Amino acid sequence: MSDVRVIIQRDSEREERVVTTGTTAAELFAGERSIIAARVAGELKDLAYEPRDGETVEGVEISSEDGLNILRHSTAHVMAQAVQELFPEAKLGIGPPVKDGFYYDFDVEKPFTPEDLRAVEKKMQEIQKRGQRFSRRVVTDEAAREELASEPYKLELIGLKGSASHDDGADVEVGAGELTIYDNLDAKTGELCWKDLCRGPHLPSTRLIPAFKLMRNAAAYWRGSEKNPMLQRIYGTAWPSKDELKAYLDFLAEAEKRDHRKLGSELDLFSIPEQIGSGLAVFHPKGGIVRRVMEDYSRRRHEEEGYEFVYTPHATKGKLFETSGHLDWYADGMYPPMQLDEGVDYYLKPMNCPMHNLIFDARGRSYRELPLRLFEFGTVYRYEKSGVVHGLTRARGFTQDDAHIYCTREQMSDELDKTLTFVLGLLRDYGLTDFYLELSTKDPEKFVGSDEVWEEATETLRQVAEKQGLPLVPDPGGAAFYGPKISVQTKDAIGRTWQMSTIQLDFNLPERFDLEYTGPDGSKQRPVMIHRALFGSIERFFAVLLEHYAGAFPAWLAPVQAVGIPIGDAHVEYLEKFAVAAKKKGLRVEVDSSSDRMQKKIRNAQKQKVPFMVIAGDEDMSNNSVSFRYRDGSQENGIPFDEAIAKIVKVVEERTQV
Repeated sequence: MSDVRVIIQRDSEREERVVTTGTTAAELFAGERSIIAARVAGELKDLAYEPRDGETVEGVEISSEDGLNILRHSTAHVMAQAVQELFPEAKLGIGPPVKDGFYYDFDVEKPFTPEDLRAVEKKMQEIQKRGQRFSRRVVTDEAAREELASEPYKLELIGLKGSASHDDGADVEVGAGELTIYDNLDAKTGELCWKDLCRGPHLPSTRLIPAFKLMRNAAAYWRGSEKNPMLQRIYGTAWPSKDELKAYLDFLAEAEKRDHRKLGSELDLFSIPEQIGSGLAVFHPKGGIVRRVMEDYSRRRHEEEGYEFVYTPHATKGKLFETSGHLDWYADGMYPPMQLDEGVDYYLKPMNCPMHNLIFDARGRSYRELPLRLFEFGTVYRYEKSGVVHGLTRARGFTQDDAHIYCTREQMSDELDKTLTFVLGLLRDYGLTDFYLELSTKDPEKFVGSDEVWEEATETLRQVAEKQGLPLVPDPGGAAFYGPKISVQTKDAIGRTWQMSTIQLDFNLPERFDLEYTGPDGSKQRPVMIHRALFGSIERFFAVLLEHYAGAFPAWLAPVQAVGIPIGDAHVEYLEKFAVAAKKKGLRVEVDSSSDRMQKKIRNAQKQKVPFMVIAGDEDMSNNSVSFRYRDGSQENGIPFDEAIAKIVKVVEERTQV
């Protein structure tokens, strides 16, 4: 047997090794149990791969991003095998890895029940313990069609080879090159147990799946299109260790407690009535208070920063969105037109920017007016597919805190810097502190304008972002059609990342709307346009804050800042005087004068997550004082009447949490 020279890459270290022809990647990394695949020339390979002379081989750790995807996709295969063992009539769809887990789609006669899922999970555990080998083999299209003749969805995927999409997960099954089937082989006999069309790679064995759990099932259209059959999708999760699985399940339990839809109902903040329609919320009085406080503070800060307030209608002639390009690029996400005025198409607006352009263009503008900062709480409407609508975080009608800044080319960099600093400062005021920035650059298939203009805009944004001293993450191809953008990403109290503000630099719309200002020399010049949504939308930001604080808003945002709790009926009037005095200081105070016992009143206030419970009994009345009880159960007694009010006022003014 001849020898081959291979290079083993470990981080920055390279080890050259001479091995016998036919040596596998598994043998190169023998004893390194965390290595579950190999990367050769940028491509992921099974550990059964036999490196060729001169190739560089890098081990893929199970805990790396690629390693987790391989683990989860392998577990998805085990799930599909378990389903077909229990439900032989089930036809296979697609089973890609997704964030924190995997799913697999099945065509079955009846939807899966919770009992079915428990049975599938039990069967998966059996398959895992059997230690079946994942074995790759290359097949021709014809052979694959013959082997998979009973799997109509797999036959469709074979026809997609070379054009499979990542969006619907099809690219995990078929790629641009050769077609492969993975056989699950009995560990002892080598007999075929099951097979599936797949690109791979996979774990060497089902026994190497450390920890998994099935989560739920849902209906899903085949390849995400409403024109296709409805399939049943089972979601699961898989992790490199049982401890990591437990931590993830604990995290999900905490996230569920914080779900804004659940808290919105419990705290009587908002609802999404079926009679109005999916993705269209109404805010109740208490939610209205929170929203108004959020908006009022934002208005005040915008005024301080030189923004001017504008207002625009909710509907417009379609021609406006033809001019802006939205009908070319976003028609699928817009509500269908209404035909008015003898056949003229009117649309509910999905964006505010075209209308702000008309305000800019309503009269002649001078360079002396620039930068011109127009700001609006503008309600927009987007026809989101029913499958992606999610409470307030993905809605069909929402209010953007939208600003458009018009400036000269020379002012552009400074204005972007000011805008980003303002954005980050305002988000910090609401209690968010953990940020990183994302720079979205041109989608080569979806952009307008010249390459030179895009390069200038992108580089300007990059420099502005770097000045903040925050991590900057590239997002290639993620820009809107008209220009690159910076997105502010923030982590909440339990470590989830949310996209907050976006800042977009746009040379295109001023061109499309023929916007001009008069320069110092009297010449007509084109302004630069900066798009900025600070919260993204009021509704979504409301939901993020609700989940971040788990409903326990800091006092300045809380719908009820303090509730008076009398020890007995004789103390009600005293606390009502306290409430009147507190309200004169702008505080939101209520007195619980119900017939409930005191302990019940405390429990009710705790359920409503009120920051201050103000308790008074005989001793407090005789001393002209009150006692504070806080959300965590701690208590502060004998606080003088006026001092207690001043203390609440200070906490509200300083926007601190109690």
